[in-house]
Amino acid sequence: MTDQQTESNAIPLASSSNGRASGKPWKVLKKATVRSQCSKAHKTKWEERMEKNKREKAIKKLENELKEERRAELQRRREITTERKKAAEERRRLEEEKAKMSARKAARLRRKAGRSKKVKG
Repeated sequence: MTDQQTESNAIPLASSSNGRASGKPWKVLKKATVRSQCSKAHKTKWEERMEKNKREKAIKKLENELKEERRAELQRRREITTERKKAAEERRRLEEEKAKMSARKAARLRRKAGRSKKVKG
């Protein structure tokens, strides 16, 4: 009779996903996660996200092209300015060289003139 009593006093196991439940009554059964505070990306559909992503990529590409054009224009202007400065420096240097050579030539001519019999310097 003790066998029948223990069988009647036994607590049936609660069913769970893997066939057994915890014997600890304070443990809460796990449930599927409710995403009430998740980001908007999780709530939108995949196709919508991909479409938005495609639009953003197109915008970014256009912005990069415009930036590249601006950068190329600035670079072209810098090159022109640098070339002008180099040309001006070269002109100035040639002018100084010409003045120096002119002075040398004048001195040489004076020395040469002093050697002649007509003009004694």
